[in-house]
Amino acid sequence: MAAAASLRWILQLHKDVPKAARFYSEGLDFTVNVCTLRWAELQSGPLKLALMQSTNDNVPQKGYSSSLSFTVTDINSTVTKLMALGAELDGPIKYEIHGKVAAMRCMDGHVLGLYEPA
Repeated sequence: MAAAASLRWILQLHKDVPKAARFYSEGLDFTVNVCTLRWAELQSGPLKLALMQSTNDNVPQKGYSSSLSFTVTDINSTVTKLMALGAELDGPIKYEIHGKVAAMRCMDGHVLGLYEPA
């Protein structure tokens, strides 16, 4: 019997790949494995995120593109770092019984969910 398929990476399209790679590297501590003007591969633990340059201008600016969710140790400092890199809060940080949650609208329409467990 053949082995089950395993996820290789998640792909996002960006207008400026090096800027997007810097955003994930500085904002969420991703390791940059490869970065060129057209392609980047980043890693956080076993998760690999691939960034590819969009071949046209159809990357949404205010619509929702991909949505990635991250568990963080300090949601306030993470939000501050991401805002300094150009992200915007998409609504307030919510303080739920299970922890804090926030949505960040990032470059090229991508959305990040942040979760800090209680």
